[in-house]
Amino acid sequence: MRKTKRFAALALTASLFVVAACGDDEEESTSTEAPAATEAPAATEAPAATEAPAEGGAVSACEVTDVGGVDDKGFNQSAYAGLQQAEADLGAEINLLESASDADYAPNIQAFVDEGCDVIITVGFLLGGATAAAAIANPDQQFAIIDSDANDDAGTPDDFADDVNLENVRALNFATDEPSFIAGYLAAGMSETGKVATYGGINIPPVTIFMTGFLNGVNYYNEQKGTAVEVLGWDGTEGSFAGNFESLDDGKKLAQGFADEGADIIFPVAGPVGLGSSAYAKEVGGIRIIGVDVDMYVSNDKEKEVYLTSVLKNIDAAVFDTVKNVSESGDAGDDYVGTFANGGVGIADYHDQAGDVPDELKAEIEELIAMFTAGEMKAS
Repeated sequence: MRKTKRFAALALTASLFVVAACGDDEEESTSTEAPAATEAPAATEAPAATEAPAEGGAVSACEVTDVGGVDDKGFNQSAYAGLQQAEADLGAEINLLESASDADYAPNIQAFVDEGCDVIITVGFLLGGATAAAAIANPDQQFAIIDSDANDDAGTPDDFADDVNLENVRALNFATDEPSFIAGYLAAGMSETGKVATYGGINIPPVTIFMTGFLNGVNYYNEQKGTAVEVLGWDGTEGSFAGNFESLDDGKKLAQGFADEGADIIFPVAGPVGLGSSAYAKEVGGIRIIGVDVDMYVSNDKEKEVYLTSVLKNIDAAVFDTVKNVSESGDAGDDYVGTFANGGVGIADYHDQAGDVPDELKAEIEELIAMFTAGEMKAS
C-alpha cells in the first residue's frame, strides 16, 4: 500500500493569494509553444490513471508552471528538464502550460485533466490549492506537486493540521536545509568582512528552509572556529523578503542594501529576483553570490563569475522518476524527500572561484557532506 498523501485544508481554499515561487528573469509571459488552457485537445481513449498506459502506448506527462514560466533558470525549468528526459528515455509524450498569474493555475490543471494526461506535474507551493481541488474532483487522475505537502523530515514545518487524504498526489519535496547548511558554512569560511546575507522571495516554508539552513551553517562554523560571522537578512524567525519572485530591480536593491551593511556573500532564495543580485554583484565587484535550485554558473552564464557555488535541488530527477513510475504502474509513487543520502540535493562546483577556496575549507565541506549522507549530521 502506498502511504497517505497529505494536503493542507488551507490549500483547498480558492482564495489562495500570491505570486509564484519562481519567475522569468526578464518578462512575465505565457509560452507561445504551449497550448492555451482553452485550446487543450480533447482526451481520446486516455488510459485510467490507476492503470499503466496500454502496451505500446506512450505515457503522457504534463507540467503546469507557476508565474515564473519554464525559462526561469530555476525550478520550473528543472522540472521541465525532467519531462524532457522522460521524453528522450521513456518515449513519453510531454506538454506544458505556463501560468501568467495565480488565476491560471486551476484552468491550466483542468485543461490537462480534460486532455487525459497520465500524470500532471504542478510546480510550486503556491499551486497547492488548485492541485488539491483538482485531485479531489478527479480521484482517478495522477498528480505530483513540487515543494508542497511540507514534510517534517525535510526540515520544513508541518503546518497542515487538518489534512485530507489524497492518494492520487505525489509530493516531491527536498531537504534543502542540508545543502544550505553547507553553503552557510562555506560562506562563513570565505567572508572577508565577517558579514554574509540571505533573503527570500516570499515568506513561505519552501523558501525559509533554505534561509534557516544557511543561518545554521554559519552558526556552526562560528561554533567550530570561535568566530562571529554575522548573518544579515534572516534570524530564524524574521528577515528580508522581496515580496515577489519576479522583480530583478528588487534583487538589485536588496543586494545593494546588504553590501552597504558590509556583506560580501549573498544567498538569494527568490527565483529570478536573485538574478538582480547577481547582476549587481557583477557590476560592483567584490561580492560573491550563492545560487539556488540549479547550478546558476551554468544557467546564468552571463554573470557566472559571481557564483561561489549553488544549492542544488534535483527536481529533474524526481520528476523523471515520477513519470517512470506512472509509465510502469499507473501510480505516481510514494511521497519523496530529496536528501544528500539519496542524491536529491547537493552543492555545485566552485567553478571559477575554486582557486579562492582554501584546501582546508574544501576538506571540511566534503567531510560535512559525508556526515549528512551518512545521517550523522542534522541541518537544524
